[in-house]
Amino acid sequence: MVNNLEQGFFGIGIQNGKTPENLGVLWRSAQNLGASFIFTIGNRYAKQACDTHKAFGAMPYFHYETFEDFFNNLPKGAMLVGVELDEKAVQLETFKHPKRCVYLLGAEDHGMSKLAIEKSHHLVKFKSELSLNVSVAGSIIMYDRQAKLNF
Repeated sequence: MVNNLEQGFFGIGIQNGKTPENLGVLWRSAQNLGASFIFTIGNRYAKQACDTHKAFGAMPYFHYETFEDFFNNLPKGAMLVGVELDEKAVQLETFKHPKRCVYLLGAEDHGMSKLAIEKSHHLVKFKSELSLNVSVAGSIIMYDRQAKLNF
């Protein structure tokens, strides 16, 4: 018998992404690294040539007009993990990933909104002085999750 409370899942997405290419690359990484779904808040996804694995057909994509709409529709029991260079954020190297969570990345030029930072259950950051490309940051988060959790 499967105990649903011990299983895990995760989704990953971008708030107000700067370029659609970043989402295409993130989507491809998400498919390879075990994400259950991907999403955008604000800016929408448009199919990209960089999605050579056709992840858009293999993984659910959700779009939310506002952060409030997204937050009100988080999967039940999922923790929101914001990825942000913020003084309250913990280093990814020491972060324990929740089994059921949703990772939120901000745009490279503006980061996550103030409301998104406030509402996040956890905030994580990298040992880096400057911000990373959003699709690279997301890929690192997913790889770190995969390396630390044994599902």
